[in-house]
Amino acid sequence: MKRVLQIILFILTGTLSVGALALDRTQVVDDPNNVSPLLIGQSAPEMMLFTSEGAPFSLRKKLAQKPTILLFYRGGWCPFCNAQLSQIQEVEDEISAMGYQLLAISPDTPSALQKTSKDKNLGYELISDYQLKATRQFGLAFHISDEYNQKVKSIGGKTARLAGDDKSTLPVPAVFILDTDGVIQFQYVNPNYKVRIKPELLLTAAKLALEE
Repeated sequence: MKRVLQIILFILTGTLSVGALALDRTQVVDDPNNVSPLLIGQSAPEMMLFTSEGAPFSLRKKLAQKPTILLFYRGGWCPFCNAQLSQIQEVEDEISAMGYQLLAISPDTPSALQKTSKDKNLGYELISDYQLKATRQFGLAFHISDEYNQKVKSIGGKTARLAGDDKSTLPVPAVFILDTDGVIQFQYVNPNYKVRIKPELLLTAAKLALEE
């Protein structure tokens, strides 16, 4: 089963540079093609994030409850992210029927998450990573240019910065499937933020991840 998922992963993430695997995954890079995401067989680190209500949120404790589909997106200001959030919402019942919980993480503040959830009528949980802990620990962090940051601001968006960093940081959009031990069974990471995993493929990967 894991071999099948590894083959799928290799095909889907072929756009990532080979050199990315040698990087410290927590490093914030200047090119999204050079991120070094966690891979199949590696474990999600423990970290404290925040719910949409602003309450502390232990990622590992949550992962221990059920197999998890974990989605990283850039923010509620991103039209491609919003389209993906809605697509995932359409298959949420199928995901839940397989025994999964669904979580979506972004650098948005808790209040921004509340707005996104309400506007998109989402039934799954949005988690705030405004301190960029998860973005870095999962190896997805990259700097954006000042010019692009101004473009984000022009459409009402807001990006996050690490303490002492003069550049804004975003996550490369990604999907991870994890078991209750927090071990990654599947991942899809594409530095082209306009390309997202199709819901049908996600459902297939989720089914395969449950097989022994």
